[in-house]
This record gives sequence, structure tokens and C-alpha cells, in this order.
Amino acid sequence: MTLNLLFITVTFKKRETSYEEVLHNDVVSKHFDDLKIKQQTQMTTIY
Repeated sequence: MTLNLLFITVTFKKRETSYEEVLHNDVVSKHFDDLKIKQQTQMTTIY
């Protein structure tokens, strides 16, 4: 998609993610969720 504004051209390009990136993002997301659950568990045992 190209947009022309006052002699400035802005181009938007859809970024394609590779299979490896998707797997990496899933792993990172899972680790983040695990840490979040662990923190919540520790906070409930303190209080």
C-alpha cells in the first residue's frame, strides 16, 4: 500500500513471519506465562 502526502511517499509492506519465528514466539510466550503463574502462586502463598 502506497500513500503520497506532500512529496513524501510512505509504503506499508506486510511482514511475513517464518516458521522458526512463530515457534520461537510460542516458546517465549509459554515461558512468560509460566513465570507469570509462578509469580502469582508465590504472591498468594505470601499473603
